[in-house]
Amino acid sequence: MQHSAGAPLPPSQGPGYGSGGWAHQGAQPGPQQPPVPHQPPAPQQPPGPHHAPAQHQAPGPHQAPGPHQPPGPRPAHGPHGAPVPPQGPPPAPPSADSTGHIQLPPGGPVPVPAPPPGPDGGTGAATLAVLLIGPAGAGKTTVARHWAMSRRVPTAHISLDDVREWVCSGFADPQSGWNDHSEAQYRLARRTCGFAARNFLANSISCILDDAVFPDRPVVGLGGWKRHVGPGLLPVVLLPGLEIVLERNAERSGNRRLSDEEVASIHGRMAGWYGSGLPIIDNSKYDVETTARVLDDVLARSLTSPPSW
Repeated sequence: MQHSAGAPLPPSQGPGYGSGGWAHQGAQPGPQQPPVPHQPPAPQQPPGPHHAPAQHQAPGPHQAPGPHQPPGPRPAHGPHGAPVPPQGPPPAPPSADSTGHIQLPPGGPVPVPAPPPGPDGGTGAATLAVLLIGPAGAGKTTVARHWAMSRRVPTAHISLDDVREWVCSGFADPQSGWNDHSEAQYRLARRTCGFAARNFLANSISCILDDAVFPDRPVVGLGGWKRHVGPGLLPVVLLPGLEIVLERNAERSGNRRLSDEEVASIHGRMAGWYGSGLPIIDNSKYDVETTARVLDDVLARSLTSPPSW
């Protein structure tokens, strides 16, 4: 059963939940009434022909009065006699703009970057967010992972496909074509990746995301990433030749391997990025290490002159 993405979290359960949000085991005892003191029964006379049954009699002069009953209920006790602490109000829900111990800045969490490149060229120690765009088989995931690992500052790699495949039951297989279910899962995966990127950046950790964004769908593509991450996100297009993409796609396995017709269609749509103003890397003749180095140089130029998108 598919659920619409972005549904709010269920409200807190209110009374009956402890300060940690976990339901107590068993019902909580309410206020207990004090036990009625035991009184010995008054002596009864055998009923005679003209005597009615004996009525309740007041205690005699030598009978001790019952204990004084204090007003109000007594405090509740646990199963072993230990007093149960009073229940406090339920904890306030966390702020929508906070995660972990780091308060996320309001608005766009990634300001438009303008730090100078490192002394040895490239991005140096700059904290930045990168969106690597390309068709299936372009090498986005491999290049993004290598670039993140080769930097001398903490950098996280966030793969949209990996996050999307967290969904097991009801998984939208790309080989089945595009439908409402796959659209909803891609939107949810982008939102999840964007939240993870904001969390990394708030902790001064750079990140690189990889996704197949189509130029003819800017609202759900670049526009969605800008909303989820911020205006300082740096997009770069990785677009090798069609024959390279087909060759790399043939080496794939599982549901990430697409048909040659679909790969050719995606590659043709990606050609629309030419003339968009975004930096494009043709890695047809580059290995992974060379492509990652070229990517770092392109990002260094984007830091001093961010592309308009």
